Amino acid sequence: MLARKSIIPEEYVLARIAAENLRKPRVRDRPRKARFIAKNGACNLAHKNIREQGRFLQDIFTTLVDLKWRHTLVIFTMSFLCSWLLFAMAWWLVAFAHGDMDRIDNSKGSANWTPCVTDVGSFTSAFLFSIEVQVTIGFGGRMMTEECPTAITVLILQNIVGLIINAVMLGCIFMKTAQAHRRAETLIFSRHAVIAVRNGRLCFMFRVGDLRKSMIISASVRIQAVRKTTTPEGEIIPIHQLDIPVDNPIESNNIFLVAPLIICHIIDKRSPLYDISPSDLVNQDLELIVILEGVVETTGITTQARTSYIAEEILWGHRFVPIVTEEEGVYAVDYSKFGNTIKVAAPRCSARELDEKPSILIQTLQKSELSHQNSLRKRNSMRRNNSIRRNNSMRRTNSSLMVPKVQFITPEGNQSASET
Repeated sequence: MLARKSIIPEEYVLARIAAENLRKPRVRDRPRKARFIAKNGACNLAHKNIREQGRFLQDIFTTLVDLKWRHTLVIFTMSFLCSWLLFAMAWWLVAFAHGDMDRIDNSKGSANWTPCVTDVGSFTSAFLFSIEVQVTIGFGGRMMTEECPTAITVLILQNIVGLIINAVMLGCIFMKTAQAHRRAETLIFSRHAVIAVRNGRLCFMFRVGDLRKSMIISASVRIQAVRKTTTPEGEIIPIHQLDIPVDNPIESNNIFLVAPLIICHIIDKRSPLYDISPSDLVNQDLELIVILEGVVETTGITTQARTSYIAEEILWGHRFVPIVTEEEGVYAVDYSKFGNTIKVAAPRCSARELDEKPSILIQTLQKSELSHQNSLRKRNSMRRNNSIRRNNSMRRTNSSLMVPKVQFITPEGNQSASET
């Protein structure tokens, strides 16, 4: 607010406001990088200017499975409806060419007259007969005779076409309901990844778990780094993928995903995180993609779950809290703490600097031990002081509740003490 003219001069107020505006730092948010893989595993990729659209029709079954449910249901309904209408027109033409329409309109005809299909005298009746033939309902009011070979041919064609439509559409519906990515909905990843010291080495870690009791057979985890790079020749590669090895004591590189596991990657010379320090991590244009693959135990279908971690989602100097406990002879998993982390001691330098100067890790651990001991001393002293205060307060309370002694003086002058 501007001050009154009678109190503060206007020139002083304007100069002060201008100085405050100059002192305020103007921070511009760094444009957020587009993710290649979303947190839910969807690929953030748009296909544009595809000229050869006919290639999708060459694999019509996969195209139908990849469509959305509303489009699939519309195609499912229209395929049956169109086939019924097409063969209804064929049955009507057969009856019209044989003269069944005129015979039914005039009268029932002579006794020697035999129609191709009984009780088919209009397009509506031909449509109902087409449905009965293809769906094999057979109400019994309409039936074929051996009078017309053309009608027999139409019957054979409609049965074949109906079987093909049933096989394709029912197979499409089954594949859409049993798709592999449906099983991946219960495979979860921690929202953040962490970098901490494990066995004397800096490690990149994240947690993965399965919510279902049915297991994923031969489950394996792969990590890929995606970043924008430029070759020495000046070629720009917008999506350059690098494989990151996963530390697994099992030689087959498979994991037994019966309970949530912490997947670890040792940051060594082969790692793209080898030269990155905590201060450099914020400005890194880096995305780490995690891929979990395995075979579904109940269906035998191979499934794949994906997620990714960008620089803002990697916590330096944190560790995941344990969530598996033994309760009454059973291992219990507390999924409410699935992504919880705690701060731990970690060197604030890159893995390269840590390899060149191992003393940094020793100093960090010593400082962590000292701080831990100091915190224990403070905690013990606070407990001791609290216990002393509690004892003092209890003594005061007990002293206030004690009954005082009162002396009575008799007329003879003898004093007798009694408690009241």
